[in-house]
Amino acid sequence: MRIGLIAPPWIPTPPPAYGGIERVVALQAAGMAAAGHDVTLVAAPGSAVPGVSVISPLDHLPAQIGMATDEWRHVLGGLEALAGVDMVFDHSGPLGALLSAQGDIPAMHVVHGSLEGELLELYDGLSSRAPKLRLAAISRSQRGAAPHLPFAGVCYNAIDVNEAPFRAEPGSYLAFLGRMAPEKGVGEAITLARRAGMPLMIAAKCREPAEQAYFAREVAPHLGDDVVFLGELDRTATYEFLSRAAALVFPISWREPFGMVLIEAMACGTPVLATNRGAVPEVVLDGVTGFVRDTPAELAPLVSRIGEIDRAACRRHVAERFSSDALVRGYNRLLASVPVPVPVPVPVSLAPAAPMVFSAPVPPPRPMRVSPEPSRFPHDSSRLPRQARPGARRVAG
Repeated sequence: MRIGLIAPPWIPTPPPAYGGIERVVALQAAGMAAAGHDVTLVAAPGSAVPGVSVISPLDHLPAQIGMATDEWRHVLGGLEALAGVDMVFDHSGPLGALLSAQGDIPAMHVVHGSLEGELLELYDGLSSRAPKLRLAAISRSQRGAAPHLPFAGVCYNAIDVNEAPFRAEPGSYLAFLGRMAPEKGVGEAITLARRAGMPLMIAAKCREPAEQAYFAREVAPHLGDDVVFLGELDRTATYEFLSRAAALVFPISWREPFGMVLIEAMACGTPVLATNRGAVPEVVLDGVTGFVRDTPAELAPLVSRIGEIDRAACRRHVAERFSSDALVRGYNRLLASVPVPVPVPVPVSLAPAAPMVFSAPVPPPRPMRVSPEPSRFPHDSSRLPRQARPGARRVAG
C-alpha cells in the first residue's frame, strides 16, 4: 500500500535530541517501508528516514514551536503532497486531525497528548465537526480517558531496542529524564533521592520560559554535590546516562499518555521507580521491571530494593512489547481496520501538481549544551562532582 505519514513541523524526524513523537514517527516510517509499503513522510526540514520519501512543505524550521501559520502551511502542503496515497497516519496534532478527516483519503490521527482539560475539549469539538475522524491511542489509559471519542484502537509507542546499550551492573546514582515541568516531578525526584540517600542526576529539556522559571524556582536552589543538572542530552549521551543509573525516577503528577523515557530506561536494563499515573502501569511491570506506587513518598523506601529487579528482564520486556517490530505490527492492525477504497487511475492531465513549499522565517540559533563525555557519568563512586561539567547549573537554551 501507499502510506502517508505526517509528523509535526517543529523539529526534524528523527530528532537530534528531545522529540519523542518524531522518534516514533521515524520508526513507523522505516518499519512500514521495510514491511513492503510505499511510504511518504511529511516532516520538518532536515528530516531523513532511510527507504522513505520525505517531503518538507516548509523550507526552514519554524522560529518557535506553536506558530499557527507554520502549522497550517505544514499540514496543508503535506496533505496536498499525499493526494495519491491509500492511507494517511497523522501525528502532527489537532489541526492535522481536522484537515485529514475532511479529505477523500482514509486517515487516522494518532493522539499523543493527555486527554484531559483543554485538550479533551478540543478533541470533543473535532469529533463533533469531523464525522470521518478516526483516532489511534498510544495506551489503554489514554483511550479510557475519553471512551466517547472515535478510537479505532491502541498502538503503543516504541524504540529501536538495538540503539539502547544494555548494562548488567547498576550504577550508583538515580536518574531523572524529561521536561523541566511541574507535572514531570523534578522537584519530587530531588526530595525522593535525598530521602533515599542516593545522588540524583537530572537531564531535562529546559528551553521555554515556563521551563526556565520552574527550574529557577524549584530546582536551582537545591543543586549541590548530590543533585546535578546536566541540561539536555543528545541521544548517545542520553542512553549512556540511563544505562549507568541505578534506577530512573518518574514521580509524575499528570495522566501520562505513554512515557517514552520509561521504555528507554528499561531497554538499557535500568529499572523504574514511578508514580501510578496514566499509562505507567501498562508500561512498567511492578516488581518485575521496577516499582509503581501512588505517591513519591512511597517510592523512596523502595530505592533500597532496586537490586531485586533483574536488569535483563527489563530489556526483554521492552523487546517483546515496545520494539520497532511491535510498533509496525500495531499499525498494520490499525491499517486493517480501515476500509480503503479501490484506487481509480488518475489521468495525467489531472494528476496533482508538485506539493506546495512555504517559506518560514529562519529561527535564531539556539545555544546548544555540549553533552558530557561518557566517562564523566559517575558509576563507581558514591559522590558526584558539584558540577558535572562547565555550566552545569545554567539552563540550556
